[in-house]
Amino acid sequence: MSDYQIKTQVVGSYPLPSWLQAYPTAPNLRDAMMTVIKAQELAGLDVISDGELSRFDVNHPETNGMIEYFIKPMGGITGKIGRDDWQQYQRTSGMNFRSKPPGMVTGSIHEGTLNLPEAWRSIRSLSSTPIMFTLTSPYMLAKTLHDKHYGDIQGLTHAIARVLANQVADIDATMIQIDEANLPGNVEDAAWAVEPINLVLNAIQGEKALHLCFGNYGGQSIQKGFWSQLIDFFNRLNVDHLVLEFARRGYDELEAFKELKPEIKLGIGVIDIKDNGVESPDLIAKRVEKATQILGNERIGWIHPDCGFWMLPRTVADKKMEHLVLGRNLVEGK
Repeated sequence: MSDYQIKTQVVGSYPLPSWLQAYPTAPNLRDAMMTVIKAQELAGLDVISDGELSRFDVNHPETNGMIEYFIKPMGGITGKIGRDDWQQYQRTSGMNFRSKPPGMVTGSIHEGTLNLPEAWRSIRSLSSTPIMFTLTSPYMLAKTLHDKHYGDIQGLTHAIARVLANQVADIDATMIQIDEANLPGNVEDAAWAVEPINLVLNAIQGEKALHLCFGNYGGQSIQKGFWSQLIDFFNRLNVDHLVLEFARRGYDELEAFKELKPEIKLGIGVIDIKDNGVESPDLIAKRVEKATQILGNERIGWIHPDCGFWMLPRTVADKKMEHLVLGRNLVEGK
């Protein structure tokens, strides 16, 4: 990584190259990975990703990589869901953003054919710039499932967490980031959700990051809440830094983070991924400076987009990444 005090990173996803979408083959997938990685290298980011293309299935290119990629290979889960179970799922509180579950839990969860270490090995040598590995939080995965076995969301979440922890223990990435876009809208679960999330964090070898946002489905936020409601949750995490949405929401909530324990570095979103407008380096620098004025120079460790880039045109995503780095450089006078 660079010697800058404030590091730059993406959150994970990148717009799917059009040729991969049109011709989803293994050679085109590798070409797409190299293209995505090179775009981030040229932008000068400190930590990059593969655009989450290691989740891309050339046989099922329409699959949602954030949920189905992790759920479908696991044992104890079936994709065969009858009409009655489908209707029951639709009546479940908090599932308005999905009409059908990605799977139904019919037995004790085990890793099945899930192989995250192999996915990591497919990308680890593609760049000399540190590459991070991302995975979805056990809480979010559990919330999307239709449970016919555990009868208890806590038990289901812990079972998924044990599988994920066992997998990430064999991944030697510079940084591993857990993604959670459901808990900010369900803060009543935070008191117990911290334990299974920590179970996965504790298994990580490198930098431990946790990304939380209020959703990015069709360019819309689907969760409502405030960061102040999660400060106690944050302070119980065994995490190195947080990766949080701010650009779209504004920065009035920064005051609450004066209560964040000093061991945790704060990552702030300074790029709005729900807008095609490209923030100027000067605007990004002003956002960072405002955060440091409120919380102090040592508090802000990372800057990044609010969430993944997958919905934006590639030209927009590339320019936003470039300006992210230039804005950081303005702040540090380099």
